Amino acid sequence: MTTRVPERTDRGPLTTDELAARIARDIPVGSYVNLGIGQPTRIAEHLPADAGIVLHTENGMLGMGPAARGEEVDPDLTNAGKVPVTELPGAAYFHHADSFAMMRGGHLDVCVLGAFQVSHHGDLANWHTGDPEAVPAVGGAMDLAVGARRVLVMMKLFARDGTPKLVPACTYPLTGAACVHLLYTDHGVFEPGRDGVRVHETYGITVAELRERLAVTLVV
Repeated sequence: MTTRVPERTDRGPLTTDELAARIARDIPVGSYVNLGIGQPTRIAEHLPADAGIVLHTENGMLGMGPAARGEEVDPDLTNAGKVPVTELPGAAYFHHADSFAMMRGGHLDVCVLGAFQVSHHGDLANWHTGDPEAVPAVGGAMDLAVGARRVLVMMKLFARDGTPKLVPACTYPLTGAACVHLLYTDHGVFEPGRDGVRVHETYGITVAELRERLAVTLVV
C-alpha cells in the first residue's frame, strides 16, 4: 500500500534538538507560548528572533529568552524547571498566582508539554506513572492542558524497554482528557483523533513499521 505521508527514512530517530527545532517551526508568529519542564524548554533555542513569539513561564515571567550560559547566568532568573534563562527586551515579572491565572484563563496560544503517555483520543498522562515509589510532579500541566488554546506534546515514541507511549488508552493517571492537538516524537508527528491517529510524517521508520509496533489505528 502506498502512502502520501512523508517517510524520512534517511534520517531519524530525531535527536532532542532536532525535534525541538521541528516543533519551533510550527509555532505561529506572534504566539504566547509556555514550554513545559524538561525537553520542551529546548525549543527556546530554536525560535526565530524576529518571530515575535513571547515565552511564558509558570513561575512568573513573560519574555523569557534562551538558556543562560557563562556570565549570562543569574541565579534569580530561572524557568519553571529551575534552569537559568535569559530575558528579552520588554520582559515582565509577576506573582505566581497571576501566572496561573494566565494559564487557566485561556491567554496562552500554545503550550508544549512532555508526556509519559498519549492516547489515540488525545488524552494526556504526564504527572505520575502510578508507581508507589514515583514522585508525582503535577506542576502547572493540568492548568496548561485545559487552558492553552493549542496543546502540543514532545516525547519519545517508545519507552526504554521498547513499549509504545502512544497507546489506545492511558494506563497512567490522566493530566487532561482529549486535550492533545499534535504529538511530536523522535519517530514522527501524529494528530490524535476520534477515528484514529493521523500520521503527518515519520523519521527513520515507515508507516508500515509503525503499524507493527503500535496498537493504535494509524490514518494516512
